[in-house]
Amino acid sequence: MWDIKCLFLKHAREIDRFLRRNGHNAEVASDLTQDVFLRILASAPPGHDENPRAYLHQVARNLSIDLHRRDKLIGNEMWEENVSPITYDAPGPEKIINDRQRLAIVNRALETLPEKTRQAFELYRLGDMTIAEVAAELDLSVSRTWTLIRRAYLHLRASLDDDVI
Repeated sequence: MWDIKCLFLKHAREIDRFLRRNGHNAEVASDLTQDVFLRILASAPPGHDENPRAYLHQVARNLSIDLHRRDKLIGNEMWEENVSPITYDAPGPEKIINDRQRLAIVNRALETLPEKTRQAFELYRLGDMTIAEVAAELDLSVSRTWTLIRRAYLHLRASLDDDVI
């Protein structure tokens, strides 16, 4: 039976260097070196009593090959560098509540507008009409229509500013 502590002290650096030369970075080589000694600890090697160093290198080589194959299959490099984190752009509950409150304020403010002003604003803003089309619809001049729409905007803005806590 081998003395694992003695083998580790004697061969760990050598195994680590071997793994680095096989293309692994320092962190992976260190992990694989530990795995080599864990494998030996878990199962005593039959028939290798005469050359434990060769057996350590064989286990290290096998673990290295397995890891390279796994990385090739999974594309480990892709996960480390090329994938950006997934973001979730939906608004949070606070934003939803705040937006609903502001919408209620706007609706109340629209109800308090004079009839022609409210109609002009709704046709222009919600009906997707031009100012000229709104003016023709309400039988007003273009400049008067623009004045009504501007007053509606100012009224809505003031309503929102008044209700800010």
